Amino acid sequence: MRNTADYYPARGRVILHVDMNAFYCSVHEAEEPEKYKNRPTAVAGSVELRKGVIVTCSYTARKMGISTGMTVSQGLKKCPSLIVIQPDFHLYRKYSRAFMDIAYEYTPLLQAVSIDECYLDITGSKQFGTPLEIANEIQQRIKNELGLPCSVGVAPNKLLAKMASDMKKPNGITVLRIRDVPTLLWDKPCAELFGIGRKTAEKLKRLHIYTIGQLAAADERMLIERFGVAGAWMKRAANGIDDSPVNEEHEKNKSVGHTTTLPRDISRLDDVQRVMLNLADQVARRLRRQRLMAQTIQITIRTPDMKTITRSQSLETVTEQAEEIYHIACELYRRHWSEDKPVRLLGITLQNLVPKEESALQLDLFDYEQQPKKESLTRTMDMLRDKFGEDAILTAGMLTDDPSALIRNYKIRGTSLQKDFLRDNQGNDPNLR
Repeated sequence: MRNTADYYPARGRVILHVDMNAFYCSVHEAEEPEKYKNRPTAVAGSVELRKGVIVTCSYTARKMGISTGMTVSQGLKKCPSLIVIQPDFHLYRKYSRAFMDIAYEYTPLLQAVSIDECYLDITGSKQFGTPLEIANEIQQRIKNELGLPCSVGVAPNKLLAKMASDMKKPNGITVLRIRDVPTLLWDKPCAELFGIGRKTAEKLKRLHIYTIGQLAAADERMLIERFGVAGAWMKRAANGIDDSPVNEEHEKNKSVGHTTTLPRDISRLDDVQRVMLNLADQVARRLRRQRLMAQTIQITIRTPDMKTITRSQSLETVTEQAEEIYHIACELYRRHWSEDKPVRLLGITLQNLVPKEESALQLDLFDYEQQPKKESLTRTMDMLRDKFGEDAILTAGMLTDDPSALIRNYKIRGTSLQKDFLRDNQGNDPNLR
């Protein structure tokens, strides 16, 4: 009789990486198969304007030469039958929570790393079968119950599990062990090692290190001299070694931010201020939902030629108020950017976050009486917007048809890295109702 325990290491771990395939497009196909099944589809932030960028595309579209990062107009030139879909992040969050709920049934050790992928530590899940049986069952259930394809990597650590899930897409299951690393990974370029970006790969090339195998054999002291502690990590990773745990605890965000790509270049200060007002409103809302306060405000500016600059300012006391965030963001913009220079993207990020209950507000003599009233008003406005929608109460400056007002539309805003909605086990996020 088969002993399931024999399929698990006596020492060591078994990690799965579940990666949803073409997630946004797959969600739309699952919702409306009659419209999208086996059709070339793409999700783009700006459907109406051909300058909009394709965020993801279906595998049918990929076979026709469509790829992420193309503009909508480029995609339509390559594939005139391409169906371009406006994003619906409310829908994506619903499916994200659903597939993670399925995975969570097999282990409490689940770490969500984005809206469409998670790690599972199934070392203690022998009662559900062998690692391959668990991987297959999770994949089949996600397909049968949600109509979504996914790839699963099975490995002794997170790094290899992530690499494995990328090897067979869509609907693949791949086992990658440390002893497989030399034959399966060492001939690949360094940039294909998870965690090594394009710039680092270029630096490695200048050291005549082109492949993962060459990186695995490189002198560790030399790597540390050139890259600091990251050099030691790179050598270990190239040899398939990774000790990082699956962190099931949802850690508080280190930052809360939001950016918006504008439908056209803007340069006039009043146009910029309208965008900043909506950005400040939404990042402050997200901050308060997590009961956090911020001490540093950072703005992001991207030019039409894709150059990005960031500038930040720390406050004497922490804040959660959109009004204060807005004024600092506009001040940073005026101080560091000329009005005649066009911008294509704007963002506000709140940093140096502390839990509200741990933050002692050092209020000045003229502010301490006003603060409780201000907090009470903000709380009431948040409750009304939670119940009736983001547009239920707006400041005068937000009563506009400016495209930046779309930032308030929870159905179309968001990114694959936003995980606020996964932290709220009580269902308090109004975006999920």
